[in-house]
Amino acid sequence: MSIDIDTARKVAHLARIAVKEEDLPALAGELSAVLNFMEQLNEVDVEGVEPMTSVTPMRLKRRQDVVTEGGIPDRILSNAPDAREGFFAVPKVVE
Repeated sequence: MSIDIDTARKVAHLARIAVKEEDLPALAGELSAVLNFMEQLNEVDVEGVEPMTSVTPMRLKRRQDVVTEGGIPDRILSNAPDAREGFFAVPKVVE
């Protein structure tokens, strides 16, 4: 698959990337190379291959999911940049 300059311009606009007009042919070439590589990957036979999340088969350490009494709000709020009346204080984001 080949990406033309107009498509590269549109992709750059959608990605909100400022690309100079003289750099568009190079961008189109790079995008075409990425798509060609993806087409090569689609040709690989993966029948019977299990999906992986890592190259090494290992499980993450997990802790017991138990309810605790807590009781340490002062220690927790000591990490906050701004705490008021026992709560995290955050800037107002909605008018």
